Amino acid sequence: MDEARIRRLVGAVKDGQLSRRAFVSKLVAAGLTAPIASMLLLDAGVAQTQPAHRYTPTKRGGGGTLRLLWWQAPTLLNPHFANGNKDQDASRIFYEPLASWSEDGDLIPILAAKIPSREDGSISADGRSVVWTLKQGVTWHDGKPFTADDVVFTWEYARDPATATVTRGSYADIKVEKVDSQSVKIIFDQPTPFWASFFTGTSGMILPKHVFGDYIGAKSRDAPANLKPVGTGPFTCVEFKPGDSVKGAINATYHVPNMPHFDVVELKGGGDAVSAARTVLQTGEFDFAWNMQVEDEVLLRLEQGGKGKAVIVGGGAIEFLRLNFSDPNLEIDGERSSPKSKHPAFQDKAVREALNYLVDRASVEKFIYGRTGLATANVVNNPPRHRSANTKYEFNVDKANAILDKAGWVRGPDGIRAKDGAKLKWVYQTTINAPRQKTQAIVKQAAGKAGIEIEIKSIVASVFFSSDVANPDTIGKFYADLQMNTATMGQPDAGIFLRQFTTGEMTSKENKWLGRNYNRYSNAAYDQAWTASTVELDPVKRAELLVKCNDILVEDIVVIPIVYRPSVHAQSLRLRCTLSDWDSPLCELSSWYREG
Repeated sequence: MDEARIRRLVGAVKDGQLSRRAFVSKLVAAGLTAPIASMLLLDAGVAQTQPAHRYTPTKRGGGGTLRLLWWQAPTLLNPHFANGNKDQDASRIFYEPLASWSEDGDLIPILAAKIPSREDGSISADGRSVVWTLKQGVTWHDGKPFTADDVVFTWEYARDPATATVTRGSYADIKVEKVDSQSVKIIFDQPTPFWASFFTGTSGMILPKHVFGDYIGAKSRDAPANLKPVGTGPFTCVEFKPGDSVKGAINATYHVPNMPHFDVVELKGGGDAVSAARTVLQTGEFDFAWNMQVEDEVLLRLEQGGKGKAVIVGGGAIEFLRLNFSDPNLEIDGERSSPKSKHPAFQDKAVREALNYLVDRASVEKFIYGRTGLATANVVNNPPRHRSANTKYEFNVDKANAILDKAGWVRGPDGIRAKDGAKLKWVYQTTINAPRQKTQAIVKQAAGKAGIEIEIKSIVASVFFSSDVANPDTIGKFYADLQMNTATMGQPDAGIFLRQFTTGEMTSKENKWLGRNYNRYSNAAYDQAWTASTVELDPVKRAELLVKCNDILVEDIVVIPIVYRPSVHAQSLRLRCTLSDWDSPLCELSSWYREG
């Protein structure tokens, strides 16, 4: 990172526009160490200040209504069918995992009584099993007790191919046994270094057996609780309007004493990121708005309204351009973008290499994301131990043209390159969102200079991230040549995140388009490296394998990373909340309160 940019970031900290933690996260993502980043702040006269004494609530309820705005509206409330953050987050109001992840990447017990450890013997020395002790006295919203049977059932439910959950990849290869009513044992077929990826965070929410037991397998989509949740969380479901809003009332028997502090939570969905930011930062209509994918200059202007502030939380999210390795225009056995097909242009690596030179990451960072995004060549940017130092990016239209010339892609009378009957005319889709449309325009303009014609397609976010199997415009269907989105890393470990590019995760009609490998990419070397990482107990060697996976994705140009994106939310100046980018922003909702 150059000195001028560091000075700008230091200035943002001084002006209160960027938190110390976000500053450190940005510099760590750029290759500096956290101590050096902190030292730069001290050298610039930005001292570590002690927080002023603030009011802290001491009882359950009394806080009124908490108003949340998610500009991507939730469409269902079953976390194991959640095809995107909107449904995961709405589900998290009602459901809970055994443990959550703090902003620093530490496990926090939720439905577990404690975090397993090697010291107490709950984690086996050979890495093949872990025992979780459950918290006692927890009840479901309908009053039934939470027990080990629910944890075992959630595993059976998620792993069943006929249930077709999006979390199946996390649970298919483990075994869960009931030890007694208050403890379960997870057994692995092989040494498992990251044992904490199961029943934690966004993919680990527990379902009640007595509610979903009759709806496992082929009947899974018929469960009334998919829209009317019965969880253990701090709020109970009062009303859900798919594609619109969710309302919850205080859970009077919540298992954490004196929590939650709000009486009602209302999550409104829809709209766009700019209007969502405005309702918190400028008008004060809402207390919190999610995912401010808004140009930084817009956020800075809205913050002048004096009602709220942009909050930047470091994590592992990456905004990238996905390449479709299947043919979106060819239908095989009634399926477009079939894994059985090959993309007419992208099967030529020269085309992928040329496209990689046509993405101007530096301009996207400078003119669109500002504080909220860092140009990168890596798919994995955080945690630091899993970030590659082997990659680099370059914007160069001349190099792109030279590559295509050498590969035999010739410009026609219309200026568009073609070879063997295939033309470089592509559909590039993403959600309706100003930064994304501006990024599309930057890429389209550069591609035009290289003889590539790009058609821009923008899709409503609630549609794009929908799990509706009848919808042709979902991220899973990928009926386009290119698509762009942010992929989030739900845990401070790259293992599960990188699984999405393995052959076994390939999206298809057969798995109801719920596999995570939207690219339809298959590479034996990648599969081998990823698989090896799942059994390597030596943390250094495992990190090397995960870095290798990142490097294969970058070198083979499976996706084109654009910017590393810490989470950016809009928060009322009166709202006090704890956030983590390794979990849902609502993971500690029970502790939120409003001052004054």
